[in-house]
Amino acid sequence: MPVPLSILDLAPVTSGGTARDALRDTIDLARRAEEAGYHRYWLAEHHLAPGVASSAPAVLIGLVAAATRRIRVGSGAVQLGHQTPLAVVEQFGTIDALYPGRIDLGLGRSGQRGAELARAATTPPPERPATVVDGLLIPSPFSFASLTKSPLFALSRALLQQPGARSPDFADQVDEIIALLTGTYRSPDGHEAHAVPGEGAEPQVWILGSSGGQSAQVAAERGLPFAANYHVSPATVLEAVNAYREAFKPSEGHTEPYVLVSADVVVAPDDDTARRLASPYGLWVRSIRKELRAIPFPTPEEAAAHEWTEEDRALVADRIDTQFVGSPATVAERLRVLQRVTGADELLVTTITHDHTDRVRSFELLAEEWNA
Repeated sequence: MPVPLSILDLAPVTSGGTARDALRDTIDLARRAEEAGYHRYWLAEHHLAPGVASSAPAVLIGLVAAATRRIRVGSGAVQLGHQTPLAVVEQFGTIDALYPGRIDLGLGRSGQRGAELARAATTPPPERPATVVDGLLIPSPFSFASLTKSPLFALSRALLQQPGARSPDFADQVDEIIALLTGTYRSPDGHEAHAVPGEGAEPQVWILGSSGGQSAQVAAERGLPFAANYHVSPATVLEAVNAYREAFKPSEGHTEPYVLVSADVVVAPDDDTARRLASPYGLWVRSIRKELRAIPFPTPEEAAAHEWTEEDRALVADRIDTQFVGSPATVAERLRVLQRVTGADELLVTTITHDHTDRVRSFELLAEEWNA
């Protein structure tokens, strides 16, 4: 049997569209995803991005859960650098109270990595050539160090945190969330705290990560399921899943490691159509990596009018080369390679096209082929 397929949605705003359009499309896509048999529907968290409407995942998760009946709904991922553990537990405890047994709480370090990225600006990672591992492309690592020089980098951090605030250690925040959910929280001086709603809620807690660093270690040491980002950081996906498996300790919820791996896909009835629908992707990624804010997703015609420089091409090469684009058979075969090489127990696919009907059809075609 094929491993389960799940969806990651950014609620993309397209060129000529609005955030209202994007959110309505998300609700429609979630309903269609449930009908097509997808296992989970996760909402991302992005801020200050004109092309992404998923900035408040807890709110959107509640709306998606209300609009569906069976599919699991969750976060991919809550950025813990911007919220306290108590706030997260209360939000997801509220949703779980209304939709028990269906909610996933994915946690990520994205909001905590500002200082690390700033240090990386002076010590970029060593160069590593691209390789192919049993048919899976592992590109050269992309350095995010240059992004820290943008004024928008500092502005984002300032707007997302209270003045003078400092994020606690990620592992400590995860432990506090688990303690608040299970009713075992104690302050350093021994005082109890009880989250209402939240205590006794049972969202499935996940850790998302892009490398073999702290996220993978936190997930492994606590026996939590782990989601590795091939679609965001394809160069480090193998080190992420290997580090997680090597350090895994069984827990009450998971006696064995459980790995989900993400992929960016565009499926159409034939390869040529899929390539045309996916053609704006490079321009969209360029806006994230060069301007620090995703632009509204362009039309294929708008993308074709862009004059690419060699610097631009190098900036997005790893993401373009690892996007899975083609007919249902083409993409399903490439996903099988990704699953085999990473040993994934589940795959999380994300798709952006300019036209909502093309995006819905992409997910439907893939599900039909995957489960055939």
